[in-house]
Amino acid sequence: MKILVTGASGFIGGRFARFALEQGLAVRVNGRRAEALQPLVARGAEFMAGDLADPALVRSLCADVDAVVHCAGAVGVWGSHEYFHQANVVMTEAVVEACLKQKVRRLVHLSSPSIYFDGQAHVGISEEQVPRRFANHYGSTKYQSELVALGAQEFGLEVLALRPRFVTGAGDTSIFPRMIAAHRKGRLRIIGQGLNRVDFTSVQNLNDALFASLMAGDAALGQAYNISNGQPLPLWDVVNYVLRNLDMPPVTRHMPYPLAYSLALLNEGVCKVLPGRPEPTLHRLGMAVMAKDFSLDISRARQFLDYDPQASLWDALDEFCDWWRQRGA
Repeated sequence: MKILVTGASGFIGGRFARFALEQGLAVRVNGRRAEALQPLVARGAEFMAGDLADPALVRSLCADVDAVVHCAGAVGVWGSHEYFHQANVVMTEAVVEACLKQKVRRLVHLSSPSIYFDGQAHVGISEEQVPRRFANHYGSTKYQSELVALGAQEFGLEVLALRPRFVTGAGDTSIFPRMIAAHRKGRLRIIGQGLNRVDFTSVQNLNDALFASLMAGDAALGQAYNISNGQPLPLWDVVNYVLRNLDMPPVTRHMPYPLAYSLALLNEGVCKVLPGRPEPTLHRLGMAVMAKDFSLDISRARQFLDYDPQASLWDALDEFCDWWRQRGA
């Protein structure tokens, strides 16, 4: 099988491209940072440079491949609707169109459980529990892009969408690096009582889910799947495990959730009127994420993808810490 992995210069796309090569697949990669793709090229991947905003380039990328694993897109909670729409929805439309024109058999679309975020606690949330209104442009455009991908099923493209929660391991540049940076500046606080339990996903388990999506039978097609380790853990226990592993003092100071939310609201308001609309250091949604329970029901993935998360979170955290130390960060 020959596959295309978009967004392969990022954490998830890069780790899956490497995993796919190890499984004996022929892999073509595309990503914004060519230098980050050189290790994949050295392992045998075919690199095709170019911007996914160029439809002709996307058609070339999809030529002669059996499947596309679409990991590219914009992430975050700050920015204009136009920015997120272009990077998530329009880009996915281009990928879907190219898959159909080049007769690609299957598309595995990387979505996000951010579509569920509404500032409230959720335990065991299922794939159908999509809110009527989305908390931000990221969540709304990720859901729109998912609908675009899944909608291509009626035209003969086999489509699956995955919604992995808090993916970590070696190469994670999002979750723990941000917390480490805030802690070094003395800004990290336990929001609320610090007892909230949340889902994480080892990148190794996500690799298994993505690979299973490439191989899954007809019954699995046309659906979105929650992906996690399936074992919600206290968020701040996990954060302090990482900090201690990196010889940093644990977070012990608390901030009441209402105060944190109010400060984030003020910070966002100030940034909206500043020139260039710089990203706030605090976000209301971020405060909710750090204070509220949040876990996914992964029974659909277990049933249709035979998903059985084997890699423990603690191993993924150790892997991240080893990688972080090697970088001298």
